Amino acid sequence: MLIKTEKGRLELRPGNRSLGQRERAVLLLVDGNQPEAIIAELFGGEGRTLIDQLLQKEFLQRVEPQRAATATAVKAAAQAAVKPKDAPAAPAPATHGDQFVGTQSIAAARMFLFDLSERLFAPRDKALAQHYREALREARDGAAILAVGRQMIVDVETLAGPERADGISQRLAKLLPQELVANAI
Repeated sequence: MLIKTEKGRLELRPGNRSLGQRERAVLLLVDGNQPEAIIAELFGGEGRTLIDQLLQKEFLQRVEPQRAATATAVKAAAQAAVKPKDAPAAPAPATHGDQFVGTQSIAAARMFLFDLSERLFAPRDKALAQHYREALREARDGAAILAVGRQMIVDVETLAGPERADGISQRLAKLLPQELVANAI
């Protein structure tokens, strides 16, 4: 099993961007639960090369399956042990939007992109928002939704910066069905 190292977790935080989109997509998928073989098949078989590069650069590490399941629990226990009882709770890590707890589907990704168009583009550029509404209405399959999402993320980066674009890219990757994530933004 693969897990992120501290370096890998830092890479996914807003403001840290030293890897390309494919490497970041692999980092997003690695959670200690996905078998390495599944991730290696992504990106038309290039997943293996990406995994090897991330291992070499120490963004990922291999662990025994039972260690992967307990790594998060051990880290949480260690942090709790060093925190005094009366210390205030640590602030929650910065995220973009609410935590995703739904199912992965093309419909969920499409609705997310419609919402993004209304919230981000409509107040700033009504013509661009209308363009994306029409493009999303015409998008009938996962590949078309993904293409519109890619365009939108490029425009988000222009309008709101790379950190916001990264956050939206991460959220979209969580919403898309796994078979499309290999082609994700």
